[in-house]
This record gives sequence, C-alpha cells and structure tokens, in this order.
Amino acid sequence: MMLLLPADVLRPRRPDEHFAAEARAAREAGIEVALVDHDALSGWDAAVARVPASTAAVYRGWMLDSGRYAAMAGALAARGVTLRTGAASYRRAHELPGWYAAAAGGTPESAWTEGDDREDFRRACAALGAGPAVLRDYTKSMKHHWDEAAFLPDVADEPATWRVASRFRELRGDDFAGGFVVRRFESFTGAEVRTWWVDGSCRLVTAHPDTPEAQPPADLEIGVAESAVRSLGLPFVTADLVRRADGRWRIVEVGDGQVSDRPSGTPPEELIEALFGA
Repeated sequence: MMLLLPADVLRPRRPDEHFAAEARAAREAGIEVALVDHDALSGWDAAVARVPASTAAVYRGWMLDSGRYAAMAGALAARGVTLRTGAASYRRAHELPGWYAAAAGGTPESAWTEGDDREDFRRACAALGAGPAVLRDYTKSMKHHWDEAAFLPDVADEPATWRVASRFRELRGDDFAGGFVVRRFESFTGAEVRTWWVDGSCRLVTAHPDTPEAQPPADLEIGVAESAVRSLGLPFVTADLVRRADGRWRIVEVGDGQVSDRPSGTPPEELIEALFGA
C-alpha cells in the first residue's frame, strides 16, 4: 500500500510542507510515498504522472470536492493504481447526505436541499419546525462567520433565515457543495474530539485540529460513533465528537480520513501506524 501526498507548489518533487512530516514518518516505516501535482495545468493525467503504476494507494491531502476526487481516481486507475477509498465511498463520507442516515439519532437532526433555491431552503427549514439551527452545505459550515452566515435563531423566521443563507452562499462562492443543510442547534460543552476509523475500527483518538491543545477527556465515549461508522462500511473515516450540555456525546461530523486534518499536537507516526499498521 502506497501513500499519496500533494506535491509542493514550487518544488513538485517534494511533498507539500503541510504533509512533509507524514511523508517522513511513512518512509521511515518502509511505506512508499508518491506525489500528486494538484497544480498541473494539463489535467489529472499530468497530476499523477509521477505515481508508480500498478499498486494500491491511500491519499492524504487537501480536501477535494467529490467530482475532483473522482477525476483523480480515474486518472490513477488508468495507471493501474487503485485508491483504497473509491470515488463513491469518498463521496459518502465527505458529504453529509451520504453519512447522515447512519448517524441519525447520534447527531443533530438535519434537513437539506439540492442546490441553492430559496423555496427548497424554506421547505428544509419547515422540516425542522421552529427553533434555532445551524446552517452549512454538504461539506462545510462557516462557523467563523457565526452570526452572519451560520446561526439561525429561529428557522420559522423565513426572511431572517434567508438573509443568513444568502450570506453563506456568497461566502462559499464556487466552493458551495451540494446544497444547504439545516441542522437543529444543540448546546455543546468543551472541545471537539477527532476519532480515526480504519475498516470500522477506531485506531486513533486525537484533539480536534481547531483546538490542538485540548486533549480528549478520559471519559470520552466513542460508542455513539461506532455503530454509525460500521454501518457505513467505509475504509478510512473520521468522526468528530463533542459532549452535549446534558452529558451525552454527539457526532458533529463524519469525514473521509484522507482529507481530515491531523492536529498539530499528534505525532505523524501515530497516524501512519493507525492507517497502515506500520
């Protein structure tokens, strides 16, 4: 199994600095490392031209939308390289509609649209009824723009919710993914915890990249994610957990592990060992 990493923009024969430590840890563990040039101007065939042919691989790199990931997987397949996570599996983990049913009951109630139509958005809000909610799209929120583009004080207030949705759509621009997702607001306490799952087994528990100094508490309960992850049947995912005000642990997010960031305080060797059993 080979590790694929993004190439450095200025030095395409070297891994991007953000992933250099993981490249070093993989090589020290005897794992072959190859680079993908995301800046190749002539398309994906050129982007994967330096990847050795006829082998299996795991990608660790920048977040790609589902279409770009499928294009990369196709270019690699043409070289005889099989990604451990296929395009359909990536989409299922990467986009909320793909993993929501498996996590229902352990994650905030959600409704979503296909696209950014206002009437479809109104219907999604109506599906939740009244009360506060949080807005995102299929892959990302704008939580750093909380008041203007994330928090909906009352989903029954259609003009106010549409103002927030419009601002969200403006900020996301070309990165807007899939449609609007409206999630019922729940009050959480403490920092999020990132759990890493390989073939349905939790291999690593870390801080969340946004709060790398906040280590997972001793009383963390991963059971809320275990049944969801196993039912998804995906090869490599993350599940971000957080404690609700009533003490219950909840799933905030499921993501494809290939594009989930490693918190700065977690040694790269730990992730490589979890992923490859090295």
